[in-house]
Amino acid sequence: MVAQIIYKEMSIWNKLTVGEIADLNIKSIDKNFLFNTIEYLDTGSITNGKIDSFQILPIEKAPSRAKRLVKANDIIYSTVRPIQKHFGFIKNCNPNMVVSTGFAVISPNNKFVSSKFLYYYLTTEEVVSYLDVIAEASTSAYPSLRPEDISSLEIELPPIDDQIQIADILSSLDDKIDLLNRQNKTLEALAETLFRQWFIEEVDESWEDLSLDQIADFLNGLACQKYPPLNDIEKLPVIKIKEMNSGYSDKSDYVTSQIESKYLVEPGDILFSWSGSLDLCIWPYEKGVLNQHLFKVTSLNYPKWFYFFVIKYHLPEFRVIAESKSTTMGHIQRHHLTDARFKKPSKDLLIEKNEIIEPLFSKIILNHSQIRTLTQLRDTLLPKLMSGEVRVE
Repeated sequence: MVAQIIYKEMSIWNKLTVGEIADLNIKSIDKNFLFNTIEYLDTGSITNGKIDSFQILPIEKAPSRAKRLVKANDIIYSTVRPIQKHFGFIKNCNPNMVVSTGFAVISPNNKFVSSKFLYYYLTTEEVVSYLDVIAEASTSAYPSLRPEDISSLEIELPPIDDQIQIADILSSLDDKIDLLNRQNKTLEALAETLFRQWFIEEVDESWEDLSLDQIADFLNGLACQKYPPLNDIEKLPVIKIKEMNSGYSDKSDYVTSQIESKYLVEPGDILFSWSGSLDLCIWPYEKGVLNQHLFKVTSLNYPKWFYFFVIKYHLPEFRVIAESKSTTMGHIQRHHLTDARFKKPSKDLLIEKNEIIEPLFSKIILNHSQIRTLTQLRDTLLPKLMSGEVRVE
């Protein structure tokens, strides 16, 4: 793709409101709803266009908020705390798909606007930040929008053919990012299946029994509020549980870059949150600083994939332990790492299986790098394309 600067005067851009080119919340469940079960999506189950999961529920057991009906090419946009980016585009859906009333369902009129173009406009940082200011000023119990706040937004529209071209460019990047993410899920699932077969199902009881903290080193993070940045240049983002789950955002904190190197987290490092959500991940984003409540996990004796899947094997029991901490935020303690046991395979077997699993793990890390590059390109192009500053041919 070749990008070149153009001037808006080269084509006519019309200024309209969202309410003039789209309808909001036009259809909800009523007595004519034909289905006994629904495919339900709540606001917390989608972030920045990525759907975590649907709930399949009998209609009589559905929550009271499960009301809004959607169709292909609709946009769903959470009206609560828009800065959290719980929005998405419905490419296609089953006729029994229902979303929470916490969403505004935006149905574009394709005579005037490309659905995807409108989606990308609503997800620009400028619009998200503007809506967040409105939500924060609301008089409700928590920051929230009214449908009118969205419908009154002004948007400059190029001719429909230009809209489609711009949306296609951005969609091609999003599709590639989505493909790489799905490929990573497949690769991880394949590697985990092999790991469980070789080291759990076919375990040799004569293998040495080791504790989890004998297999890997668990470095707890810093109390990062004690290390504020000295200036706007020599600083690094803080990786907390929130960042571990969804990456950096405008709300992320920063610390001085003059931090002991062992607390730096690089792409491909293994992170494990020992409190709160108790999650495990291969860090996919740019370099940052490890905050307390997170472990950076390393090992001098075992490959990364091995201790990653050993921790993942023990995650269910760790979460049960954390849930039992009813008087505090759920967490585990150091001794729980010692109590967690795993059979150590022979060195020869580990070397043999490493030749199979290591390329899968390396491909996951390489895909993360490509995703970062494509995401940066998308985020750079998005506001420029939407404003008409840049056209890509």
